[in-house]
Amino acid sequence: MLKSLSSIAVAGLLAFSVAGCTTSDQRVAGYGVGGAALGALAGGAITGSGRGALAGAAIGGASGALVGAATNNNASRYCTYENRYGERYRAPCRRY
Repeated sequence: MLKSLSSIAVAGLLAFSVAGCTTSDQRVAGYGVGGAALGALAGGAITGSGRGALAGAAIGGASGALVGAATNNNASRYCTYENRYGERYRAPCRRY
């Protein structure tokens, strides 16, 4: 019972840690958390121990974050702007 409550607490802390991030940062963190969860399940199932689950979570989290960063294409993102004459144009999105 205590183990499941601590797991829920850790998941909640991870969710709050990305609350202030941009959308692209949240996507990368989501891939990392998803990879860690799948890695922990696979590592635990393969080895049948907590060490295997921990190793799987570490490997899955790192690989998930790498995949999330690779799919993040902020450099090529364009936005549509409108000038004061009503003309629309596309340009790289502004960073505030």
